[in-house]
Amino acid sequence: MLTNEGVINTFLEAGITRGFTLPGLGITWSLPAFHDRKDEFEVVLARSEQSASVMAQVAGKMTGKPGLLMAQGPFSTSTGAFGILEGYFSSSPMVVLTDTSCYDGFAQHGVYQTMTGDYGAADAFAVLKTMTKYATYATTPTEAVYGAQLAVKHASTPRQGPAAVVMRTNVIKQELPETSRARLYPVEGHLKYTPPRVDTDAVDRIAALLAQAKQPVMIVGNGVYGSRCGPALQALAERNGIAIASSYHGKGTIDEGCDIAVGMMGTWGSAAANRAVQASDLVLVMGCSLGPEYTRFRDEKMIRPGDQTIIQVDQDPLNAGWVVPVDMAVTADVAEVAALLSDTAPHDTALVERRKAAIAKIKQENDYGVLPTYQTRPGTMHYADIMRGLQGFLGAEDLITMDAGTNRIWATCRLPLRHPNQLVAPGGIGGMGWSTPAATGAKITAPEKRVTGVIGDGGFMMTMDAIATAAEQGLDVVYVVANNAGLGMVRDNLGNQKIAVDFLDHDFAKVAEGLGGKGLTVTEGDQMGDALREAHAMGGPVVIDAKVDPAASHRDCSDYAEL
Repeated sequence: MLTNEGVINTFLEAGITRGFTLPGLGITWSLPAFHDRKDEFEVVLARSEQSASVMAQVAGKMTGKPGLLMAQGPFSTSTGAFGILEGYFSSSPMVVLTDTSCYDGFAQHGVYQTMTGDYGAADAFAVLKTMTKYATYATTPTEAVYGAQLAVKHASTPRQGPAAVVMRTNVIKQELPETSRARLYPVEGHLKYTPPRVDTDAVDRIAALLAQAKQPVMIVGNGVYGSRCGPALQALAERNGIAIASSYHGKGTIDEGCDIAVGMMGTWGSAAANRAVQASDLVLVMGCSLGPEYTRFRDEKMIRPGDQTIIQVDQDPLNAGWVVPVDMAVTADVAEVAALLSDTAPHDTALVERRKAAIAKIKQENDYGVLPTYQTRPGTMHYADIMRGLQGFLGAEDLITMDAGTNRIWATCRLPLRHPNQLVAPGGIGGMGWSTPAATGAKITAPEKRVTGVIGDGGFMMTMDAIATAAEQGLDVVYVVANNAGLGMVRDNLGNQKIAVDFLDHDFAKVAEGLGGKGLTVTEGDQMGDALREAHAMGGPVVIDAKVDPAASHRDCSDYAEL
């Protein structure tokens, strides 16, 4: 058995049946072994390492099982770092399989592309250690296979994230020894894991504190997204009159149209969410780190240790009390805590009604879910019009991917999502260009879903190669390009100074056709809903070039007001 055959065996034994790649050198040498198992393993050819890395990260984010990126050393650590970093910061399980590109014996000679860390070379292992939970440098066939086993283990266990195997290129085609001092075993035994059981006394204390609180609020985060326990928490909150706010990672994990939902909190979030947190006397944090961006960069009027009772539930004890001190920390999976709290309800029904009335008042005073109508220059629309079109279109079978910038802020602030976990969005590094390969990867991962990606024109230009992948894969995906001919958020932040923010108004419908897809151009806001329905009916990858007024701003919806 060759090294590459041992590695693919490991992945298949671990349930990894798909890899995303733009192959080069060592990964090229690995491909024959993957092709030999083509009935069991799918190789998805992307057009850039950046897009491949996002597709792999999205596969991990959506399934909770490691997405596999296979890319050559210099490029897995540079352009491919885009998706790896997103996975690292957003705890998406990924495995990165790469090589040192050392041309079999020339590593110490400064051969180009070399990533061994020798003189005249760069160091793939050193780079990947900065953005992964686990990285290993395999210099023998046995180390490569065992490293792949451990990479799957580290990627899969809490706190999930990327893990990397850097193979010395020359070992990829070598034979595994029949005997070795470091004997290899099937991967299953390395992946055994039982999470710690939750402290039931601690859960009873949470229930008692919830019953005593005047106006409690629950904050849901990435842990709720990953465990899919949003509906259970929503039922608990509705029964108890608890407002539910979310972090960016937790947005859309409950029905945001229900009476206790107040939306995403933070500077780029819902005013209703921020004021509901401010008004609370008890804050129950479920699977959320309380990162500064969610607390308006630690606005002292919003989260108030010592004044509010703060309870934090997280599977990683390092997250509890990380950003702000807490009164109670529970190390557990939020889904288990949600199940144990499922029967919790105060005996005082009048208290529940008072809580709900206070939530309704906050939502009404802060225009929760309201999409204003804006006047725009002829032949253009506003971001609010795109959101309005999506609001009337999205159903239970839909997934929507977002990108960075103004388009995302309008969705997080003003678009209530009715179906849990239908939002797939970048919240780690939140880089431009994520949405298009993410939508492509989401459709590959969940072919039964109807997938729509939303992205700005700046981001679309970065990764529009993913349209070609979608065409080659025969995928039905719609990509909405909010085309305001520039970098909208940067333009807003510069005010009257237009420095390095304006683009030409490109025709993205024609670009889509050139890449093997189809295209529509929309110039009026009231056409957006019909355009979405028409695009999805056309089949194949379809780009909607939505012409947005450059004057449309993220500041029209962001919560910059004083609390």
